[in-house]
Amino acid sequence: MKRRLLLALLASALCRPASAQADPGKEVIGSVKVTVYLGTNGDPAAAGPRAKDASPEIATRLAREQKLKYTKYLELARDHRMLYRSYMNWAEPFQPASDELMIRFEPQSTLVNDTMRLDLELWLSRKKILKTDAAMTYGKPLLVLGPEWKGGRLILAVELSPEKGGKP
Repeated sequence: MKRRLLLALLASALCRPASAQADPGKEVIGSVKVTVYLGTNGDPAAAGPRAKDASPEIATRLAREQKLKYTKYLELARDHRMLYRSYMNWAEPFQPASDELMIRFEPQSTLVNDTMRLDLELWLSRKKILKTDAAMTYGKPLLVLGPEWKGGRLILAVELSPEKGGKP
């Protein structure tokens, strides 16, 4: 009798639908916003029709950094992705989906005082060109100096956000 009861309990536990077992790694713990800027001293028209002037606040912030000092700043692309607790996440700022420039990010710690450690990688044309472990704080974007492009240089702003929206 005890054996039948044990087998029945075991069978019911194994036969539960998959939806009953939630994957804690898929919990959305925030989001990451990626914006791609072009800093140039040349003709801004070379960036193409997609480029638009960066906001005055961003231009002022970028100009304060010695290595990012240019006469003109343009916003080229942006992406906003959900941040999963324990999964790799990818941002593809240039849409439609392009693998020319991608950012991979994965949480390495829990959120403490609005700060979280993220493992970040910058990929260009399917080649990893940068890997870093950064302490990210809400509202304070990490600026990454990218490669030269069309007479200027790409600048990436990666920002941790408490919003749980964005694309999966």
